[in-house]
Amino acid sequence: MITNIKDCTVLHNGVKMPWLGLGVYKVEDGKEVINSVRSAIETGYRSIDTAALYQNEEGVGQGIKDSGIKREELFITTKVWNDRQGFESTLQAFEESRKKLDLDYLDLFLIHWPVKGKYLETWRALEKLYKDGYVRAIGVSNFQVHHLQDIIANFEIKPMVNQVEFHPRLTQREVLSFCHENKIQLEAWAPLMRGRLMDHPTIVKLAEKYGKKPSQIILRWDLDSEVVTIPKSVHAERIKENADIFNFQLEESDIEEINALNENERTGPDPDNFHF
Repeated sequence: MITNIKDCTVLHNGVKMPWLGLGVYKVEDGKEVINSVRSAIETGYRSIDTAALYQNEEGVGQGIKDSGIKREELFITTKVWNDRQGFESTLQAFEESRKKLDLDYLDLFLIHWPVKGKYLETWRALEKLYKDGYVRAIGVSNFQVHHLQDIIANFEIKPMVNQVEFHPRLTQREVLSFCHENKIQLEAWAPLMRGRLMDHPTIVKLAEKYGKKPSQIILRWDLDSEVVTIPKSVHAERIKENADIFNFQLEESDIEEINALNENERTGPDPDNFHF
């Protein structure tokens, strides 16, 4: 059972990754993201997830510095954006991100989307960065089963993480099952469906049953489903609230009730029909 904010999953290469992290999508660079990162680390979060696309890597780096926490205690993720995919351009993009974050190494580097005709060469660059010791783990984001199969068939290192949109309206059972079978850790972005599920009757009923907020029920469902989760917030109180999920566990029947809410409904693009 996951009972502490510092609890980690172990990736297939032995690297430990916290179950809970802070996402910073659409968090403004500068003061806003610095304060978010600092609040999260003060609360006990040890994982921060950013991306080149978010244009806030410098602020994330500053927030890390300001926290005073030892670098090796933190788990920092960023991602290569679609227009930089390919072998050489990915290596360059990684170096730019690393400099903006002002870090010697990264804990996890992800391919942001499976750009057709590009993601295999991009993965080759990630393998090089991993073998050269610049990043402790490599993975992908928004990859469907057939994209993962493509990488596994063509490379010796399979992704350690697949970060996808995952919430009670999009439970990704096929992807989750494939990742479990292949020891690829699934990670949820938009775990709260951008706030759209807070008044859903099933979620509200379970919140009352456990004496928790609807958001905490959903985030605990992630953990009980063995999915890493990275809720985003810029408010210190909400960041603390999102972390208050380690003192209870959902009953199996309640997990199934949440699973049954699936309608394959996305808030973001479909990876198979996305105009990169």
